[in-house]
Amino acid sequence: MTDFLSLSLADITAKLKARELSATEVATAALDAAEASQGALNAFTAFDRDKTLAMAKVSDDRLAKGEGGPIEGAPIAVKDLFAVEGVSTTACSHILDGFRPPYESTVTTKLWAAGGVFLGKTNMDEFAMGSSNETSYYGNVINPWRVKGSEAKLTPGGSSGGSATAVAADLCFGATGTDTGGSIRQPAAFTGTVGVKGTYGRASRWGAVAFASSLDHPGPFAKTVKDAAMLMQAMSGHDPKESTSLPLGVPDFVAAAAASVKGKKIGVPKEYRMDGMPEEIEALWQQGVEWLKAAGCEIVDVSLPHTKYALPTYYIINPAEASSNLARYDGMRYGLRVDGKDLTDTYEKTRAEGFGHEVQRRILMGTYVLSAGYYDAYYLKALKVRRRILEDFDKVFETCDALLTPSTPSGAFELGSKAGDPISMYLNDIFTVTANIAGVPALSVPAGLDGSGLPLGLQVITPALDEETMFSVGAALEDAAAFNHKPGKWW
Repeated sequence: MTDFLSLSLADITAKLKARELSATEVATAALDAAEASQGALNAFTAFDRDKTLAMAKVSDDRLAKGEGGPIEGAPIAVKDLFAVEGVSTTACSHILDGFRPPYESTVTTKLWAAGGVFLGKTNMDEFAMGSSNETSYYGNVINPWRVKGSEAKLTPGGSSGGSATAVAADLCFGATGTDTGGSIRQPAAFTGTVGVKGTYGRASRWGAVAFASSLDHPGPFAKTVKDAAMLMQAMSGHDPKESTSLPLGVPDFVAAAAASVKGKKIGVPKEYRMDGMPEEIEALWQQGVEWLKAAGCEIVDVSLPHTKYALPTYYIINPAEASSNLARYDGMRYGLRVDGKDLTDTYEKTRAEGFGHEVQRRILMGTYVLSAGYYDAYYLKALKVRRRILEDFDKVFETCDALLTPSTPSGAFELGSKAGDPISMYLNDIFTVTANIAGVPALSVPAGLDGSGLPLGLQVITPALDEETMFSVGAALEDAAAFNHKPGKWW
C-alpha cells in the first residue's frame, strides 16, 4: 500500500512520529514512484538511492528515540539549482555537465536539519530561464494534468516545473523552487499546488546557481498552505555566508497559517485587470474577493500605477544580471569544455555549445543593455522604474494588509504552443514579476478549475517581512475554495 504518498506533509510527518510508517518505507515508495514516472513526466534529473535511504535510516533512528525535526522523514525534491553535496547539480544546462558540488546549499542544509530526506533533483528550465520548462537540456517536463478528453502534453510552467509536477503527482511531500519572476507561483498555479516566495533575503541564496541575483527568491512547493508554511519555516533564517540574507529571526509561519483574517484589509489593484483577460480568470478573482469578504475581510480598491512598466523593467534587469552571473561559465574549472585553437576560441566554443538558445538570448540582451552606449538609456532607467514600483507597494500597504490578484493569465497551455514567440512566453509572468521587483512575499494557492478542467490559482501579496499575513490569507482562500482536485493518473 502506497496510498500514503497522497498525504500532506503535515499528515505524513504525524504518521511517522506515531510510528505508523517508517521513514525508510516512505522513502522507498517515493523513490519507486518517482523513478517509475520518469518516462511519462520527466520531472527529475538525478536520483541517489543510497543517499536517500541512508538519510531515511537516520530519520528512523531519531524517530525511534522520540526525537526528530518538524519534517522528519519526509521525502523532499530539490530543484536542480540547489547544490546537494555529491549529487549532480547542473541547472539543467549542458555547460554544467558532470558537476557534483563538494558542498551543500544553505536551503537544503536547513531542510535536512529539520528532518527532510533528499528524494532527487528536479528538472527545470535551463538556468531558470523560461516559463514553460521547455529550455531544459534534459527535455520537457510534462504536467500531470490534462485537458478533459485530451492526451495533449501540457506545460507544468517554469522554471520550477519539475518541482511543481513532483508535488502535484504525489511523488514527494514538498519541493524547493526558485522564483525570479514567477517561477514558483506560475508552476504552482498550473499544477494545482501551493507555491511561495518569501521576502527577498528571507531564505538564503547561498549554494543556489545564480540567475538574476537581485530577483532570485528560494521558496517551497507544497500540497497545502500549512505544508508550505512548514517548509518555508524550515528553509528560512539568517545566513552569514550570503550578503543579502536578512539578519532576522523566523516567525512562526505554521501558526500564522491557522490565524483568523477577520478585520484584514485586502487590496484589489485595478491595474491587474488586463485587456483580453479570460472571463474565467476574472470570475475566479471576484470569487476570491467574495470568499475573503465572507471570512471577515474588508475589500478596498487600490492602484499600483507603475505596474504597466513591470515586465519591460524586469526584462532589462533580469538579462543584465544573468549576463554578469553567467560570465563565470568558461569551461576552465568545471563542467563542459570544448577545446579550441586558443583560449578565446575555447571560451567561445564552450559557451556556444554549452548554453541553449534562451540562455544565449538573455545573455546577449543583458550584454547589450549593460554596454557603454546603452547603460544609461536602459539599465539605469530600469533601476529608477524599479524604485517607483517599490514605492507603489509601500504606498498601497499603508492602507491595506494584503493584495489579491490572479496568479496567471490562463491555465496551463500545450507544450510547443508558444515556443516560437518569446514575447508571448514572457507575458506569462505579467501578474508575478512585480513582487520580485519589489522583493515582497507572495503566494499562489489553487482556487478552482477552468473550463478545460485545469487548475487556476489566486495570488496573495503582502508587505516585506509579513509572510504571516500572506499565509493566513492564503489559508483562508484555501479553506473557502476547498480545492481537492487531483490530476487523473495516466503516467
